[in-house]
Amino acid sequence: MSKYDVVLGARSSNRLCASQYIRGTVRDFLEFHGDRRFGDDAAVIGGIGMIDEMPVTVIGIEKGRTTRERISHNFGSAHPEGYRKALRLMKQAEKFHRPVVCFVDTAGAFCGVDAEERGQGLAIAENLYEMSTLKTPILSIVIGEGGSGGALALSHGDRIWMIDGSYFSVVSPENCANILWKSTEKAAEAAEALKLTAKDLEELSLIDRIFHELPLGADRHQERDYMKNLAKSIKKELEKLKEEPIEKLLGERYQKFRKVGY
Repeated sequence: MSKYDVVLGARSSNRLCASQYIRGTVRDFLEFHGDRRFGDDAAVIGGIGMIDEMPVTVIGIEKGRTTRERISHNFGSAHPEGYRKALRLMKQAEKFHRPVVCFVDTAGAFCGVDAEERGQGLAIAENLYEMSTLKTPILSIVIGEGGSGGALALSHGDRIWMIDGSYFSVVSPENCANILWKSTEKAAEAAEALKLTAKDLEELSLIDRIFHELPLGADRHQERDYMKNLAKSIKKELEKLKEEPIEKLLGERYQKFRKVGY
């Protein structure tokens, strides 16, 4: 399978979306709405719940699976209010000492005029800035597409995992090809150069773990077991992070991103 095949697979409507991961791993999930500035963005869902007996704040970029769902969630492309909602929930998690779990699946932040007028770039930058010093553990999991700053805004964490078959990149192969060759015909070549698969990024030490993907056509019992195993792994990782003194955790988070590219 080529890297571009991985990208196309990550975009498939057959993949599990953020709401399914949240329902499968988090018990008693209570969704919160709005950024308290402009409105509620359906592309970002978030709230509180329990993983086993551990209270968590969970945030996901939601694409939906059917055409109707995808339209209602803006195909997972968030507006500024979506990122501000996410940050509001993360600051709340810090206040109540809850770890944060993010499920990332987006081709990128919405790039319409209205989003730019409401401060899209600033909203993403504020998330990165605040997450760098957020005094609670953060685990981000790329479950499908991890595109550009829209994905980075929920991926500045202590641990970054990827579901096998997802991708994580500063730019889509098509946009990269457009920039370099003025044509999308070389998207596959761009994908090879971008090193965007989970295996590539693990080898580059940019992510911390690859979690296997639920097989296509799995029944509900297999999906239940899969989610149970994922929830167990998430809880185990968060327990380790919670044991660390907060100043040590923040120092390690800083160094994690400071050494990228060296």
